[in-house]
Amino acid sequence: MRLPIYKLEDVFVTEGVPEFTFVQPPNYIDILLDVRRKGKPVIVEGQSGTGKTTAIKHIIQEIAEDDVRYLSARHPDDVEALEQLATRRVPGFFVIDDFHRLSEDIREQLANIAKLAAEQGAAANLPKLVIIGINQVGSDLIQLVPDIAKRTGIHRIEPGTETEIRTLIESGCERLNMEFDDVLAICRESRGDYWLTQQICQAACGMAKITATVSERAVVPIDADAIRARVVSRLRAAYYPAVKAFCRGRRFRPSNDPYFKLLRIIGQQDSSVVDLNEMANALPDVRGSINNIKDRRLGVLLESKTECRNYFYYNAETKNFAIEDPALFYFIRHLDWGQLRLDCGFRDAEKSREWDVAISFAGENRELAKKIAEDLEFLDVHVFFDEFYESNYLGKAWSDSFKSIFANESDLVVVLLDGNHQRKIWPTFERDCFTPRIADGEVIPVFLDDTVFVGIPKDIAAIYFNWDPSDPNWKKDAEEQIVMKLIERL
Repeated sequence: MRLPIYKLEDVFVTEGVPEFTFVQPPNYIDILLDVRRKGKPVIVEGQSGTGKTTAIKHIIQEIAEDDVRYLSARHPDDVEALEQLATRRVPGFFVIDDFHRLSEDIREQLANIAKLAAEQGAAANLPKLVIIGINQVGSDLIQLVPDIAKRTGIHRIEPGTETEIRTLIESGCERLNMEFDDVLAICRESRGDYWLTQQICQAACGMAKITATVSERAVVPIDADAIRARVVSRLRAAYYPAVKAFCRGRRFRPSNDPYFKLLRIIGQQDSSVVDLNEMANALPDVRGSINNIKDRRLGVLLESKTECRNYFYYNAETKNFAIEDPALFYFIRHLDWGQLRLDCGFRDAEKSREWDVAISFAGENRELAKKIAEDLEFLDVHVFFDEFYESNYLGKAWSDSFKSIFANESDLVVVLLDGNHQRKIWPTFERDCFTPRIADGEVIPVFLDDTVFVGIPKDIAAIYFNWDPSDPNWKKDAEEQIVMKLIERL
């Protein structure tokens, strides 16, 4: 009997929905029942590579639901359609992918629709919503509309078990009339990721020159190292530019490497979705780098660089960071980080100090100090300005913290000098901490008046700024005369 011929790429599928190697997650039937129930909103969450969208598409096919509209928050046209859906509540069946990428306003409006649909049932003629997103999208939605949980189908799809991954592999082998000599090695390498399992199987077959069903049963060897190198090499052209752009930050400087450190440590985790607060607390070695960027700078980077925003997701409120593409996560896990560091142009030695700049000022000059700090942070400089980081120092003695920051933990100290700084207690304390660094060129004085300071020579290269808060142009002048000079110095 002649075997039917299947193409390799149609069996082990790395793009789109697999026809022959789809494996139902353990809660597949529960999801199906909720999707099938008219009007009932459904939320499906899980990390990248768990097959959330694939499972939903198979369910839609199984229940023979024809009039379904798929919308993704990644596509501008779809976002426009979702905005209309949120405001007009158009009846119909909608699958909303990447829900977490929508603005909070749209998410809240859609959550309200889901709540009404859950309360009033199919008779209400409201949209049927199936919402797909990364970890915690369900709990985030409940926080937007707290009483939605009990009437909504909320399902989490976990990575595949060894049994499920074996089932996937065996389904593909049956159609290609072959087998792998070490299925367990594939299970270990894929770690339950359905996409990655498909990719590994396809790569192994390709290396064995099997491109379709073979007439005589074949045994394909598994060399995990060789397969990994092949997959990473194939992914490099697609992902390396985005990874490099992320690591270099919004404004590149040879010492500005917290994004590099963050991505490297995420590549060592089991999950592609991480809570940066939890990570900072658990990993002291990268705590400073994470704290440097998690409140403002990381969001600004993703907003300013499209190539980064397309691959990385960050919620500044929840501090959830995600690598949403499983292929990218695998690529990052197996990067040559030493080579990447060189390619990015970072200095050989990793930066040991936590802050790029610390600003010392008297309270009377707080508005000017804040302007400088905000402008520097926008330009991807990590600035210690007390207002930004009060919560980081709760329960700690300010004197100990300030001594460390101004004496050791900042590359530069920018000090706004005037009569107020000379006579006030806290500025004087800070001055005592950083004065020994003047001789090393690590203190940038900004003279606001003619006050003379012991230990700060008047002939030092400094910035002289005549600050008049009543002048409507003072902010522009501060940018040109202070901020841009500091950027050049950095």
